[in-house]
Formats: sequence, C-alpha cells, structure tokens
Amino acid sequence: MEKKEWFASWFDTPFYHLLYNHRDETEAQSFIHQLVHTMGLPQGSSVLDLACGKGRHSRTLHSLGMDVLGTDLSPQSISFANESSKKGLHFEVHDMREPLTGHSFCAVFNLFTSFGYFDSPDDNLRVIKAVSEMLKPEGLFVIDFLNAERVRDTLIHSEDILRGEITFKIRRDISEGKVIKSIEFTDQGQQYQFQEQVQLLYLDDFKRLLKADFNILHTFGDYGLKAFHSSQSPRLILIAQKK
Repeated sequence: MEKKEWFASWFDTPFYHLLYNHRDETEAQSFIHQLVHTMGLPQGSSVLDLACGKGRHSRTLHSLGMDVLGTDLSPQSISFANESSKKGLHFEVHDMREPLTGHSFCAVFNLFTSFGYFDSPDDNLRVIKAVSEMLKPEGLFVIDFLNAERVRDTLIHSEDILRGEITFKIRRDISEGKVIKSIEFTDQGQQYQFQEQVQLLYLDDFKRLLKADFNILHTFGDYGLKAFHSSQSPRLILIAQKK
C-alpha cells in the first residue's frame, strides 16, 4: 500500500486541530476584511478557499458577501466545515494540485501556510497551474505563507505545548530546504508521532513560480497588511493577478 503523504495523515486527526486551537479568530477575520477591501472584490464574487481546513476563512469570506467554495484534502475537516454549509458557502474534499472542473473563480485564497508541503518541488508548480486554470481572466490569487528568512533565523528548536490534558512535544529542524517539525504526544496511554514538513520558500522562489501565469500586485508582511521586510516580517503575503 502506498504510504500517505504526511499532511494527508496528520491534518485528518483531531489532534492537529487541538494543537492549533489557539489561532486568533479576530485577527483572521480582520485580515480577510482587509484583503477583500484591498482586492476590490465586489459582493457576489465567486471565490475558492484552497486548503480551507475547517472553513474559518471560508465563513468570513461568505459573511462579506462572497460566493465561497472551500476545498481541503482532509475528509475530517470538510465534514466539520460542511456543518456550516448554506447558500453561497460549500465545501468539498479536493487535492490542490488538480484543477476543479466546471468552476471559474474571481479569486483564489491559499491561507495560513497551506503551500510547500510536498516532497517534489514540481508539485508547487502544479498548484500554481491549477489555480491559473480555475481563475477567470485577470482573477486574483492570494498566498499567505511564512517568512522563510525570519523562520530560518529565529527557529525555536524545542518546546512543549499543553492543550487540555495533552502535552505536545515539538522539535524543529531545518533540513534539505524544509522546516521539519516532529510532534510527539500521549493520549489515553497511546503514544503518537507525526511530522510536518514545509519548504522554506522565499520571495524570489514565489516570483519564479508565479512569473509564467501571474503578475504580483502586492507584497505584504503581516496580517495588518504592512509592507514586507525579509528580516522582520512574520508573514509573506502575496496578491497576484492572472495574466
């Protein structure tokens, strides 16, 4: 049997969502509001939330009048997200490397470092090509990614995180151009081990990936949409337009 890719296994567990349950919903909503305003998306625009997780960004986009489809590889996440489905807000399981047939979007959002997970760098370009194929002419593509330079320079190699009754033991290293995060914990006497791998992609890497199909319109460095500074900014947020 073919081994599952790490994200297909880890993201489909309840432990993944427990570990990251501290995410700031107010900050996320403010970020989406500012993005939509900056992009000039009118109400009723068809948008795709690519790698939507449990759908928190999708729900905010819908509240702003967007017609939203959220997709994710995790059936568990989509099952949860579908509990909030309604007119103009839908979810389905989908691999971001493949285009969705029968859809055409005004904008595609790829948020919270939901890129660069793959073993093969060629898969990054597959995602870009799939997004371009799904976008309407001059459609917009948002990538919200980590700032690789700052992550590299400020990496916390070891920490323990308590969530409820579970202590997650986190170890981080950089190897072969990736941040490797090892996650170990025990729940009800059973030991678990998972791993996250994210490629350290820099601004120049994204410029190369996007150049054939997109023009980069904006480069921001945080969720307040401040200017990007490679050594200081916590995020790398790009708004690109289909050529």
